[in-house]
Amino acid sequence: MCGILAVLGCSDDSQAKRVRVLELSRRQSFLYLFVLKHRGPDWSGLYQHGDFFLAHQRLAIIDPASGDQPLYSEDKKIVVTVNGEIYNHEELRKRLVNHKFLTGSDCDVIAHLYEEYGENFVDMLDGMFSFVLLDTRDNSFIVARDAIGITSLYIGWSLDGSIWISSELKGLNDDCEHFECFPPGHLYSSKLGGLKRWYNPPWFSEAIPSTPYDPLVLRSAFENAVIKRLMTDVPFGVLLSGGLDSSLVASIAARHLAGTKAAKQWGPQLHSFCVGLENSPDLKSAKEVAEYLGTVHHEFHFTVQDGIDAIEDVIYHIETYDVTTIRASTPMFLMARKIKSLGVKMVISGEGSDEIFGGYLYFHKAPNKEEFHRETCHKIKALHQYDCLRANKSTSAWGVEARVPFLDKDFINVAMAIDPEWKMIKQDEGRIEKWILRKAFDDEEHPYLPKHILYRQKEQFSDGVGYSWIDGLKAHAALHVTNKMMQNAHNIYPHNTPSTKEAYYYRMIFERFFPQNSARQTVPGGASVACSTAKAVEWDAAWANNLDPSGRAALGVHLSAYNEQHQAASNGNVVPMPSNIIDNIPRMMEVGSQELEIRG
Repeated sequence: MCGILAVLGCSDDSQAKRVRVLELSRRQSFLYLFVLKHRGPDWSGLYQHGDFFLAHQRLAIIDPASGDQPLYSEDKKIVVTVNGEIYNHEELRKRLVNHKFLTGSDCDVIAHLYEEYGENFVDMLDGMFSFVLLDTRDNSFIVARDAIGITSLYIGWSLDGSIWISSELKGLNDDCEHFECFPPGHLYSSKLGGLKRWYNPPWFSEAIPSTPYDPLVLRSAFENAVIKRLMTDVPFGVLLSGGLDSSLVASIAARHLAGTKAAKQWGPQLHSFCVGLENSPDLKSAKEVAEYLGTVHHEFHFTVQDGIDAIEDVIYHIETYDVTTIRASTPMFLMARKIKSLGVKMVISGEGSDEIFGGYLYFHKAPNKEEFHRETCHKIKALHQYDCLRANKSTSAWGVEARVPFLDKDFINVAMAIDPEWKMIKQDEGRIEKWILRKAFDDEEHPYLPKHILYRQKEQFSDGVGYSWIDGLKAHAALHVTNKMMQNAHNIYPHNTPSTKEAYYYRMIFERFFPQNSARQTVPGGASVACSTAKAVEWDAAWANNLDPSGRAALGVHLSAYNEQHQAASNGNVVPMPSNIIDNIPRMMEVGSQELEIRG
């Protein structure tokens, strides 16, 4: 992922302002990396046109040699700074027969599409992206973000009347009076003076679909989504937890890698990466899947103490105080650092499946197909605040790009058009969560995965890396947050008041980095059971006494659900943790991995 920063229409076009914009995209913040430079370590670019500034920090994935940004139209009148990947750029180039492209970058098509179609071209883009486009002919501009919000983007307003756009909060929080998340699937037009939605798929209305389930149609749609994400000019791999979603991604990528441009450049054998505490469920399953698929597997171990030591860095980079997101982001953050050290710059990951298919364990309690479908719609619409934010920022912190095929626009349209009766979890009929996805890839003649992996119960990433990870975080927070602090939490933090010591601990760290009211309002709130919305308690009132985002809070559903002692702890009582939960075991280790084979 790249990093973009734009200051549009400021009152100061002096050299000093140019230096300030450059500083914001590259400056050091005491112990931390350049503010946005971690997102794009390969090149920096800054364009100024009067009182408009467009800055870019590049992570080169496609056309590393000539695709530096900002990008321009032929006459240099249209200027674009982009973060993301446009998977159908070759198809779009063929439509633009009268245009001359200055680079081989996939994002080069954006300026030319604007010249050809005006502001109504964004829905033609197939990919993940956020961009700012400046038309210097009339000083108008547009800003757009991809359909689901895979790439991160924020918008802010300064007292001088300027509009600020940044990939991360830290690019604008010091200079804007107010700022907020730029909504996914939207476009900001200076000509209109506001936002308009460009992404309007049929499922967005939440009307109940009726298309019959066809496993081969679903399988084909997902295979296509994975295949198009094999587009790369740099070394890449897959994140493999050993769960259903990441294992399917790895299986399809391994099947179709041979014969691609990527295979010719970097070799035909897929690399896979997994992280976890020693003997964790994910490490065991991922190793088995890797052996089955024949990938070059890289297994990284971390200790609870390693994760705790990284918490402040994680919160600084992912810019949230949401408990679930921090729990899951920390091992992903540690893994991304190891992946980058191997020379890998892009990974394919499995985010989005649980939202589309109702894979979280609280969906077991959905009373009917109408409620089930509407809840999946709500979950997809909120992804930019949770899993997309985690996948994007945890990897971008180390200059690694994460691609998510489950959030492919075409695949979502296929999956969300299926009659939700087929998605309903019916244990008495042998239909567990995400049954229609599992069934679509249950091929007896040419199996994609071992049966027990294909039908492995949903395990949230923060649980799968090792159950003692969450237990250790709770124990650590209890050492730093007192009961008296919790009694006054509603006075200290009236917005999204933390209800647990763990949440309070994360909030303290977040507020130290981002003390502005606008910053705290970018983070969603509310109680959660097993990554649920309020629907979990509405569907089963008994879960109201066990509000924890861990999948193990799904009592009566998760095979390793919390026992009564853990329930007591989640209700505010401190349960002593074994001394081996928080330890001083030496730092993170890489086990059994091989160096990448870089082929000319």
